[in-house]
Amino acid sequence: MHAELPLSGITVISCEQAVAAPFASRQLADLGARVIKIERPGTGDFARGYDTTVNGMASHFVWLNRNKESLSLDLKHPQGKAILKDLVAEADVFIQNFAPGAAERLGFGAEELRGMNDRLIYASISGYGPDGPYKDAKAYDALVQAEAGLVSVTGTEDQPAKTGISTADISAGMYTYSGILTALFNREKTGEGATLQISLFDSLVEWMGYPLYFTHGSGTRPTRAGTSHAAIAPYGAFTCGDGTQIMLAIQNEREWKSFATQVLGRDDMVTDERFDRAAHRYAHRDELQTIIEGVFADFTGAQCDELLETAKVAHSRQRDMTEIADHPQLVERERWQDVGSPVGPIPMLLPPVEMSGVEPRMDPIPGVGDHTESILGGLGFSPTQVAELHREGAI
Repeated sequence: MHAELPLSGITVISCEQAVAAPFASRQLADLGARVIKIERPGTGDFARGYDTTVNGMASHFVWLNRNKESLSLDLKHPQGKAILKDLVAEADVFIQNFAPGAAERLGFGAEELRGMNDRLIYASISGYGPDGPYKDAKAYDALVQAEAGLVSVTGTEDQPAKTGISTADISAGMYTYSGILTALFNREKTGEGATLQISLFDSLVEWMGYPLYFTHGSGTRPTRAGTSHAAIAPYGAFTCGDGTQIMLAIQNEREWKSFATQVLGRDDMVTDERFDRAAHRYAHRDELQTIIEGVFADFTGAQCDELLETAKVAHSRQRDMTEIADHPQLVERERWQDVGSPVGPIPMLLPPVEMSGVEPRMDPIPGVGDHTESILGGLGFSPTQVAELHREGAI
């Protein structure tokens, strides 16, 4: 354990799989919490089998499961149930993202577990919440993106799209993480634990705030504009002569003047009635796109970067995922660090929050059940008893 880390001394028991719950618990583990990940004997978290792209391991699993201990338990076996309850009795946090109603059927509902441990913070992650007409609906990430309206505002007018990452899962994971931190803080004042309910749907609808309130107020959703904007121009990706794509997001008149005069070399466009204010530029965005790409076609991406830097115009590169690992900002700041795993060292990004005086925790990714014997030993089981539990299929 890392005594210097902020959550050192906090024990988390997580009956987790896929993305949302593992994402939440990894944030806690990164901060020093002891996270015991409960996995099915043999196969473990089904996210282990999503792909084999990281030296034979699944990319999702690698991303979400460093710094954890893996305990294999059959939660339908009486001994497996008893072991989990023994762990929860002494734990600070319990996380579960079972199918709707499964925790209660197994005997691991909030009322039962908090009845054993009134300081326990019980976090339940579901697709749509514990009640309502959708409470039993399947809630895979893409399905929730569609149901929450994210797909309706992503992509182009011709082709809506889901996002390229698990946005619903990630949003629920982050609210679970922040909710647990809040409950831990509150427990310091009251001595009492809490029951937290987090749903993928509620989390993602919260993130839909701008388009939701825009549509609720106007009666019309924002235009799907690809990398462009529904009301601002120039905004989006523009192609240079060498194929490099430069992202622009010009949002004020000062920056527009610099861009027109110093980058495009077109002083006349500052006063041209088609382009002299934001609303006019948006109304003539197709003409503006043609002009900009005509200028950019004569330059490489590096030359465009230099012009835009000199003019103090905000911009970025539209980078392909193959470029991100070697992004100069990550390389220069040494954001990659090797983490152990069942298949050897794997480079992983350091946690995004840097805290003064705290060394990031980057402990290994476990194999299924790697810590079963040590965890059970801590509960008083002898090697002979552990072997018997293996034979019975409880672990």
